[in-house]
Amino acid sequence: MITHKEHIIKYFESGIKDIKNFKIGIEHEKFLFNEKTNKRVDYPTVLKMFSLLSEFGWKPIIEKENIIGLQKQGKSITLEPGNQIELSGDKLNNIHEACAESHDYLFELQQVTKKLNLKIVSAGFDPISSLKEVPNNPKQRYQVMTKDMPNGGSLSLDMMYRTCGTQLNLDYDSEKDFIKKFKIINSIVPISIALFANSSIVEKKNSGYSSYRSKVWQETSRGGLPEVFFDNMDFEKYADFSINFPLLFIQNEKEYLSGSGYSFSDFMNGKISEINNRLPTEDDLTTHLSTIFTENRLKKYIELRSMDTCGWDCLCSGPAFNTGILYGNLDEAYELVSKWDKNKIINAYLEAPKKGFNTELMGKDLLHWSSLLLGISRKGLLNRDILSKSNDNEAKFLNHLDKLIDKRTTNADHMIDKFSKNENLNDLYDK
Repeated sequence: MITHKEHIIKYFESGIKDIKNFKIGIEHEKFLFNEKTNKRVDYPTVLKMFSLLSEFGWKPIIEKENIIGLQKQGKSITLEPGNQIELSGDKLNNIHEACAESHDYLFELQQVTKKLNLKIVSAGFDPISSLKEVPNNPKQRYQVMTKDMPNGGSLSLDMMYRTCGTQLNLDYDSEKDFIKKFKIINSIVPISIALFANSSIVEKKNSGYSSYRSKVWQETSRGGLPEVFFDNMDFEKYADFSINFPLLFIQNEKEYLSGSGYSFSDFMNGKISEINNRLPTEDDLTTHLSTIFTENRLKKYIELRSMDTCGWDCLCSGPAFNTGILYGNLDEAYELVSKWDKNKIINAYLEAPKKGFNTELMGKDLLHWSSLLLGISRKGLLNRDILSKSNDNEAKFLNHLDKLIDKRTTNADHMIDKFSKNENLNDLYDK
């Protein structure tokens, strides 16, 4: 049972790994549309898709007789609230393996979507649908979230039903290593927003944002970039943060109950009468930590959550960028961000969704910092010196970012340019 802060600290400590055992996990979400109607796929269509994917060895994940996802060999395909599909990848050794996994999944997905006349959209925000047009699914937790989330953030339902992101999961070898990595990833959130911006079109119009997804997450319940994250956050501080954080829901005997009005502290102290005042298990703690929707968060590994989903050509660049920094060149990155003022970082974070590369941080624009960090990342990947079968270094996955910085344009800029010329919806779909 989780009844003391020390239990949560030990939970985080149990994630410590030797450097030689560090893994990389990538999660990425995609929108699916009916090719003929330009409408988001409904749940019956998802079931047809899941049935076809079973031919590739995927097995169903079932909740109360409903298929809510698929699993195969350490990875899973899960459903987001508006039937966005997410690949939660296996824990892999390097970017070569992680990228190969994503492209294997793409091949399978393309076979299935062709048969069903579906189209994939790789963007951070649904460029076509209004919120009321988005279908849902019977996954239990989403019913509680749909009811409760709007109370804490005006765009919470947009986050649930109309956003897609890329998430990276990385390890730490000590508490000190976690402190450094967490400081860096929170400091570079504005850069991540600008560099990976890919959500400019909203309801078939230019939103005026490079990353409207990031704007939505800033107006989402339980989200944001807390100031406390910059205060040398260690395991104890993160335990305090999570203990005092409100509960979103409680899983009790296969039912999801609203956690409204309670914090995890109440759970630990046996003060939730709806569940007969039972105490939280480690599974309850894991569930709670996964409902903290901040830009980065801690479980038994670190989750980086600031990147818009992008096309298959750039999918590997975000994980490569952060892996080079955090696994290959940590000290140089830490030295750079240690000079930054947290209030200026937070201000840049709030401005970056709209201003993109033109956002100012510490007297320089985010293009400048993106270029510097890209150099630090490349050095880190070259330091790692992990080669593919064809003798390529992981640094090759940064080539997409080189082009963006050289041209001073983002994926969002390309989409605005392409779509605004003829406003053809086909331009929004993956080719």
